[in-house]
Amino acid sequence: MAVLVTGGAGYIGSHMVLALLDSGQEPIVLDNLSTGFRGAVPDRVDFYEGDISDEGLIDDICAKHSIDAIIHFAAKTVVPESILDPLGYYLNNTVKARALIDSAARNRICHFIFSSTAAVYGDVQTNPVTEKDIPAPMSPYGRSKLMTEWMLEDVSKAHDLNYVILRYFNVAGADPHGRAGQSTANATHLIKVACQAALGMRASIDVYGTDYPTRDGTCVRDYIHVTDLVHAHLDALAYLRAGGANLKANCGYGRGFSVRQVVDIVKLVSGVDFDVRIVERRPGDPPAIIASNERVTSELGWKPRHDDLQFVVQSALSWEKRLQEHEI
Repeated sequence: MAVLVTGGAGYIGSHMVLALLDSGQEPIVLDNLSTGFRGAVPDRVDFYEGDISDEGLIDDICAKHSIDAIIHFAAKTVVPESILDPLGYYLNNTVKARALIDSAARNRICHFIFSSTAAVYGDVQTNPVTEKDIPAPMSPYGRSKLMTEWMLEDVSKAHDLNYVILRYFNVAGADPHGRAGQSTANATHLIKVACQAALGMRASIDVYGTDYPTRDGTCVRDYIHVTDLVHAHLDALAYLRAGGANLKANCGYGRGFSVRQVVDIVKLVSGVDFDVRIVERRPGDPPAIIASNERVTSELGWKPRHDDLQFVVQSALSWEKRLQEHEI
């Protein structure tokens, strides 16, 4: 059976495609290339350029391929941008997801794995946060993702569609074999931005607020290597195919690093002391959020392989060097 990967030309999606190929499976990619790159998808993978809301296109794809699962990555993902453009985020992340879920139900696709986010939790009162904590998103981004979670819950009760919802914490790093990485030119991910500063591609980086109630006043996040994250999706796919029940699970390592700590590690790994500017807080940023990963490990059998922030940074830095040298 084949797996339809939406957003498969993007950062996480392209790693997912590689993981599926590495495990002997057949990925089919759908991407509108608004932020993804056609070159990120191997030539041997069937690729369709189009939107997840194009139900006719998805019907055609399903008619050509024996698809039993969808892994849905396609979305807008920048919290500050979502605050400035809430309707754009609800359109891309919720309205279009509704069309995709409708297509899945109509084409009798049994399994759906959804790329959700820790942003659904909002400003948590205790860490690590568990899946039993009540969601209270602070941004349209988080709300748009939570709405899609609700849709999956409801549709699953009315159709033969089982799901796993994976709530990502901060994804970073690149494929250890150098086959894929974060290639978006204006990406806002801290580790990517810091690596670009270390390579002289940026004059400095901004730290948004130093007055949070954390160990050093900067925000604390749980960083997970992208390869470990996509292996959680492989585990989720095997779980659903084996008859597993609907599930929501956090994806993180269960420990946090502050912005200052991340910057220091990038400086250590790169050997470059780049400039850092302290600026005002951004709206929508909780002080600290760290994952409880007990459910993803116990229910899906997930085991992290790269739980080392220096390794995460080194893989990201190596990818930035390749981009800078125009090797890809």
